[in-house]
Amino acid sequence: MSKKNKNTEDVKDQVEEVLDTPVGETETEEVVDAEAVLKEELGKEKDKFLRLFAEFENYKKRTSKERLELFKTASQDVIQSMLPVLDDFDRAIKEIEKSEDTGVIEGVELIHNKLKETLKSKGLSEVEVSAGDVFNADDHEAITQIPAPNDDLKGKIVDVIEKGYKLGDKVIRFPKVVTGQ
Repeated sequence: MSKKNKNTEDVKDQVEEVLDTPVGETETEEVVDAEAVLKEELGKEKDKFLRLFAEFENYKKRTSKERLELFKTASQDVIQSMLPVLDDFDRAIKEIEKSEDTGVIEGVELIHNKLKETLKSKGLSEVEVSAGDVFNADDHEAITQIPAPNDDLKGKIVDVIEKGYKLGDKVIRFPKVVTGQ
C-alpha cells in the first residue's frame, strides 16, 4: 500500500471514531460530575461553618455565665472569713445585754448592725433555722443528737449552735444544729 492510501485510511478511521462518539457527551458528564463534587464540598464547608459558629456561640454564653458567677462569688473568701467575727458579735451582744450599761449595749449593737448591713449589701443572707424545724441533711449540719425533751422534737432541730449563711443563692456555711432522737 502506498503512503497516500495509508494516510487516507488513518484519516478515515479517525473520522469514524469522532463520528461514533456522541458530540458533547463526555464534556457534559465531566461538567455534571464536577458540579456534584463542588456542591458536596460546599455542603461540607457549610456544615463545618455552622458547627464552628454554634460552638463559638456556646463558648460565648458559657464564658459570660462563668464571668457573672465569678462576680457574684468573688468576695466569697472575704465574707467567709468575716463570719466568725459576726458570730463573735452575736455572742458579745448576748453577754453585754446582761449588764446594765445601756451606752455600751447601744454602741456594740450599732457596730453589729453596720457590719450585718454591709455584708447584706454584698449578698450575704442568713439561713433561717429555728428550734422545732424538721431536720434536713441537705440544708443543715448536725453536730450531735440528744434525747428529745418531748416527743414533738424527735427527728427535729432542738437547738441551733451556729447560724448558716448564703451568698446569693449559694450556701457558704450550713447551720450547725443539735437534733432530737
